[in-house]
Amino acid sequence: MGFPTSRMRRLRRTEPLRALVRETALEPGDLIYPLFLCPGQGVRREVPSMPGVFNLSVDEALREAEEAAQLGLGGLLLFGLPESKDEQATGAWQDDGIVQRGLRAMKQSAAVAKLVLIADVCLCEYTSHGHCGIVTKTGGGFEVENDSSLELLARTAVSLARAGADIVAPSDMMDGRVAAIRKALEEAGCANTPILSYASKFASAFYGPFREAAGSAPQFGDRRTYQMDGANLREAMREIELDLDEGADMLLMKPAMPYLDVVRAARERYGVPIGAYQVSGEYAMLTAAFQRGWLDRDRAILESLVGIRRAGADFIATYFAKDAAKLLARG
Repeated sequence: MGFPTSRMRRLRRTEPLRALVRETALEPGDLIYPLFLCPGQGVRREVPSMPGVFNLSVDEALREAEEAAQLGLGGLLLFGLPESKDEQATGAWQDDGIVQRGLRAMKQSAAVAKLVLIADVCLCEYTSHGHCGIVTKTGGGFEVENDSSLELLARTAVSLARAGADIVAPSDMMDGRVAAIRKALEEAGCANTPILSYASKFASAFYGPFREAAGSAPQFGDRRTYQMDGANLREAMREIELDLDEGADMLLMKPAMPYLDVVRAARERYGVPIGAYQVSGEYAMLTAAFQRGWLDRDRAILESLVGIRRAGADFIATYFAKDAAKLLARG
């Protein structure tokens, strides 16, 4: 029946009515807070292109983790800035690597116990050239080797799991890395460690501020030979299916906002937990608009996150996690 019998505005008249019929819920426990760990003591260095985001020494990261737990966040996503870099990404897989040290410190804190600790598995922050795998020079160019990179990625995942990571999250986009990591985890006695695969990670312009934060910009070339072409939805579904077949337990879509159709397509097709990463460029873009008074900060933060949840994400990695949790607590 149409108007005037049907009046859609009836259920919008008051906030209690709107809350009662709200279809998509956003809770602090749905949010994952990314942290960038760096060497030193008492280090809290703001990232110029990401106001409010910092490179943190382990002691400062522990304070952030404790606050995140108090706010009821779901977990942390940990990245590392090593003391030195080399072509073998040694800082990624050595037992005393920066993320490994951070994981051990957080596991010793009772205040952090309720958080899920997710460790990013990639080599780009740790290689001298900034690529996500082993690089060989070719005639007039270079190649990021796939198969030889798998051993280092698997070694990194095992090291992080042993240090206390609740979940390992490969983001490198090498073919076969999930199978290699799953096999290595099984052999290392870490069979119960879940793999959160960045199964459809697109070669995106929205990663720029992250590369400043993590010091991971490629020294030459780009990553389009291994990260996905942003025009390809069907290929994304194939990447996801292959990773699930190899042993991935969960999926993470990256970026979020420009690829909400990919999140939706994956949600409709696969029954596994799915997350989305509201990446650094999305954060920087919104923050710049807030600073200029072009957008209502509080409303835009929550609206952007609800949109990602509505598209089908079960959880969201976002630099707005603490801010959003505080807004949600205010009601």
